[in-house]
Amino acid sequence: MNNNGTNHRRNPRDTAQSAAKRNKRIGMFIFWVIIIGVIVAVSAEILGSSGEANTDSGAGPASTESEVPWDYRIEQAKVGDLIGGDMTISPDNQLMPNDNNYATGDNIWVLSYMSADMKTNSDGKNEVTLSSWKPIKTFKDEAAAKEDMDKLKIELQTEVDLVGVYKTEYKGQNRFFAVLTMPSGHDIKQPIPEERYNAMKNKEKVKIVMEELHDFADYDVAMSKFRGWVD
Repeated sequence: MNNNGTNHRRNPRDTAQSAAKRNKRIGMFIFWVIIIGVIVAVSAEILGSSGEANTDSGAGPASTESEVPWDYRIEQAKVGDLIGGDMTISPDNQLMPNDNNYATGDNIWVLSYMSADMKTNSDGKNEVTLSSWKPIKTFKDEAAAKEDMDKLKIELQTEVDLVGVYKTEYKGQNRFFAVLTMPSGHDIKQPIPEERYNAMKNKEKVKIVMEELHDFADYDVAMSKFRGWVD
């Protein structure tokens, strides 16, 4: 063969080495594919088990917690020290903005607010924690204070769902109760006389007198309280 030709015969030894390298790369590729597959399978098993556990734990009713308005009151107080644009009011020396330019010693009327932290557990029972009274607004006369409070604390008649009535017996004496669902979504229990128990046995709704308390900062947030029966 001419030495200047372009065709060269491949060395068998080189061919064997190339094949070995190629087989080695293929083997490593297969090895890592298997390892990644095992990792994915194990991860899926762990996530699946975790999801099943979460599903089981959430099968029952979840507990809820919310802060709701509980009560308002107006009371007379006296202006104490003036501190910058603020003032203290008796008897507790609580600090409030002096928006109406009161002087020390002025008699004023204070609108105060109490909130409730209401927790409903998975059994449907309510746990209520009340806050201390917090002054939120001052007035120069009682009529103006009452007009403001009457917009936040409203008494009305309404119809509510009757969950049911039941009686208990202890030492030969019977006690009777009614369970109602209030418009704000929580259930309440009220003791009732036997006559009302008998009259309500087959009812699904009853009319009550209700007090509706609105949050002064967000009027759409409201709490309803039972205040009596319409009939």
